[in-house]
Amino acid sequence: MKSMAIIIQKDAYDLILTGLAFAYLGTAVYDEVNILCVNWAVKLLSKEGVKIKLDHPDASLQRIKENLAKAGLPTDLYDIVKALKSTNKVHFYACSLAAAIFEVDQKDLIPEADGIVGATWFLTEKAENATIFMQY
Repeated sequence: MKSMAIIIQKDAYDLILTGLAFAYLGTAVYDEVNILCVNWAVKLLSKEGVKIKLDHPDASLQRIKENLAKAGLPTDLYDIVKALKSTNKVHFYACSLAAAIFEVDQKDLIPEADGIVGATWFLTEKAENATIFMQY
């Protein structure tokens, strides 16, 4: 089985979007795509969601969303997560340390999340055996 492992650590819209875009591309090539959200990105998997901000000072959120819509893609991060999950190839995990630090409990997770796991488990069970590993 060919798989892809991705760690997303940033919480800025444009940076999360990149990781999710590669996950989407990965569904066309790999049998399984596993994503671990660490640091502030753990909020992506919570009902609270990430606070929308941009990492690049020249970026306009409105312009980015307009261009995504023109390309026929969802502009809401949660809609993207749902679309990825619907492929039945993508698994979303919250890092247990990040969940503790940023106050995300199991009950706070969105339905698409596969749970809260230790980073060591993710590294040894998903990343180490992956065909490709990416970090954002």
